[in-house]
Amino acid sequence: MTSTELTLGPVYYLWDGPKWRDFYFRIADEAPVSRVIVGETVCSKRQHLVDPYMDAVTERLEAAGKEVVVSTYALVTLMRETKKLRALAANGDRLVEVNDLSAFMYLDSRPHTVGPLVNVYNAATARLLKTRGATTLCLPPELPMSSITAIAVGDPGVELEIFAFGRVPLAISARCAHARSKNKIKDNCQFVCAEDPDGLDVRTLDRQPFLSLNGVQTMSHTCQALLGELDALRSAGVSRFRLSPQNCDMVAVAEVYRAVLDGSLDVETGKARLTAIYPDVPLSNGFLYGKEGAAFVEHAADS
Repeated sequence: MTSTELTLGPVYYLWDGPKWRDFYFRIADEAPVSRVIVGETVCSKRQHLVDPYMDAVTERLEAAGKEVVVSTYALVTLMRETKKLRALAANGDRLVEVNDLSAFMYLDSRPHTVGPLVNVYNAATARLLKTRGATTLCLPPELPMSSITAIAVGDPGVELEIFAFGRVPLAISARCAHARSKNKIKDNCQFVCAEDPDGLDVRTLDRQPFLSLNGVQTMSHTCQALLGELDALRSAGVSRFRLSPQNCDMVAVAEVYRAVLDGSLDVETGKARLTAIYPDVPLSNGFLYGKEGAAFVEHAADS
């Protein structure tokens, strides 16, 4: 089988600085991932909480042999965000991950990765991004298998990555529904999103969990878990799988995925372990099958 690697995506949630630092220290020491995306992605107001620990985190990860990529914002609307983006693009020491197309204005075709928040829906777009310097494309998590296969068959000339674990990032907004839900406004939010380190459930009128709020970001309630589909995706041309940090033991999650990829753990046992590691959030894989994202298709490995 084709060699495959695991990527750890950026922490989308607001975790306090020491927790954020210690999380990455443990990833550096124990997690079987080859690439780690670090840096604030969702809200620039959180940046000052991450900055004091960034150097220590990146040094620890690189000392452990991990490739470090620095994330850009998912939405750039303010001057401070533009300045941060320009500074990241000008720093040639590390790859950056593009999450908003405004980054191309400053990258000047330098090598970079593209995150799952950028809409790459066909092979032509993938090839275009490759000409702009993209080396890896993490495809949007809502793509069905047919689209992923079409992009791979279209010979994009870049490494393809799939969002294989985590609550799915669905939308980003200039407004903060999370703050509003707690009777705050964005400009004086008092960082209330930190009260929900794994997101805030949004429920229907029937009180059924439906979505999750994370500051200005809307996410799925369910956790996408493409475990039974790893072999099919690998056969289709995917060479990298992304694990998005949730408020659970992500080292254990990475170990499950690595073991299934290596053939030392069967899918059903792996799924049972994921459920035990992240017990309060339903697993899903519906998008890959062209169904509603919250669905879980059983026996996916045999489909």
